[in-house]
Amino acid sequence: MKTMDEETQIGHLVARLAAQYPGLPSATVSEVVHELYGRFHGARVREFVPLFVERRARTALDELNVSYVPEERHAEPAAV
Repeated sequence: MKTMDEETQIGHLVARLAAQYPGLPSATVSEVVHELYGRFHGARVREFVPLFVERRARTALDELNVSYVPEERHAEPAAV
């Protein structure tokens, strides 16, 4: 059973991760965290759920946060 404290921790986690991943929309961060949090719905031992969610969310967000540098166009050689 979820507690208010646990839900508060998850809310703080979303805010913290959104600040640490400014390249991602905060809605995406929230979606990832809440989707992962939902996977622990039936967990009987709740004490470490926020920690597990944070670790898995960081892994998922790292994968989403890959920066792509556009390939620079090469200058065409001057006509001789």
